[in-house]
This record gives sequence, C-alpha cells and structure tokens, in this order.
Amino acid sequence: MTHVSLTLKQAQPHAKSRAAFAVIAAIAVLAVSGCASTGDMPREQMAVARAAVDRAAGPAGADAPIEVSEARNKLERATAAVARKDYDEARRLAEQAEVDANLAEAKSHSVRSSRALQEVREGIRQLREEIARG
Repeated sequence: MTHVSLTLKQAQPHAKSRAAFAVIAAIAVLAVSGCASTGDMPREQMAVARAAVDRAAGPAGADAPIEVSEARNKLERATAAVARKDYDEARRLAEQAEVDANLAEAKSHSVRSSRALQEVREGIRQLREEIARG
C-alpha cells in the first residue's frame, strides 16, 4: 500500500512539471524567435507550427479541443498572411499556433494522468473493500 501511495504522489508532480516545461519551452521559442530577422518568409516557424498542430490534433484533439481549434485557426491565418507576404504577421501567428498546440498537448497529458490516477484510486478502493469483507 505504501509503495502505491508514494508512486501516486510522485506521479502528480511529474504531470505538472511536463506542463510547466511545455509552457517554458514555448516562451523560450517566442523569445528566441523575436530576435530573428523579420523580412524573410518564416518557413521554419511555419513548419514547426504545422508539426506542433498535427501532433496536438492526435490524442489532444479530444482532451483539449478548444486549444487545438485555436492552434489550427492561427496556423490558417498564418498561411493566409504568408500568401499576402505579411511575413511579420505570419511569424507571429505561427508562433502563437505552436504555443496553443503545445498547450493542448500539455492539457491532454494532464487529463490522461488524472484519469489514470482516478482508475488507480478506484482499484485501491475495491481492494480495500475486498480485504474488509475477507
């Protein structure tokens, strides 16, 4: 019993640290990309944003639909800005799309961790009932 309790307590900070890491990474990306030249088409940022949105649309799509929708919307707007050759706007929107996608993934991880924790707690409750009857 003690081992299970310790494992659960250790698992909760893990999920929070992953979400915190995702947010910090997103802020770092925004800070670094703010130093990039603004006159060229943001090919790399667009590709990174597309990959992030595609990744988030998988399992995160069900657990964080609002965030995934926001990320897709911003990526579409970034694509339109590229077509207009408004590269500063495209870069800004692509960065935001990437951040929204990362947030969706972090939220999805958190939701799945909470579900797993609830299942473990239910299993423990059932075992306690069996022991009490036993």
